[in-house]
Amino acid sequence: MAEEFVFNEGDYVVYPTHGVGKVLGIETEKVAGYELQLFVISFSRDRMTLRVPVSKVKVSGLRGLSSRKMMESALTTLRGRARVKRTMWSRRAQEYEAKINSGDPISIAEVVRDLFRNAGQPDQSFSERQIYEAALDRLACELAAVEKIDRDMATVRLEEMLKAA
Repeated sequence: MAEEFVFNEGDYVVYPTHGVGKVLGIETEKVAGYELQLFVISFSRDRMTLRVPVSKVKVSGLRGLSSRKMMESALTTLRGRARVKRTMWSRRAQEYEAKINSGDPISIAEVVRDLFRNAGQPDQSFSERQIYEAALDRLACELAAVEKIDRDMATVRLEEMLKAA
């Protein structure tokens, strides 16, 4: 039996490469002679609307918000020790981008943890800072949706955890 993905209007969902969006509804469109049912998802931060065929939900990676338990696991990951590999930055940057685009909150938390710089640590390069901020933003958006708080409050909470670790 195929797993059913049912999202309702107003539900928050996570699309791996775009983060948290809100389901506006389901539309039926005729494409190349076929009728397709599409989830219409709004990403207000990016001023973008995405249409995902209902039949492609699983392969696209679209999922509901993480459970509180999953978010707790991600936050526990944040408190861990940074694991910075000694490989070339370009290779690490690709790995970090892949983790962010996986949509998995634990993988995203690993990127945030590994790229976080406390006071007194060497400065980050521009690209390190960009990847760090992208990962932090993605994690904060999902935390905000799960905890029903605003994104700025979620960001502050994450940064406080990082500084305390």
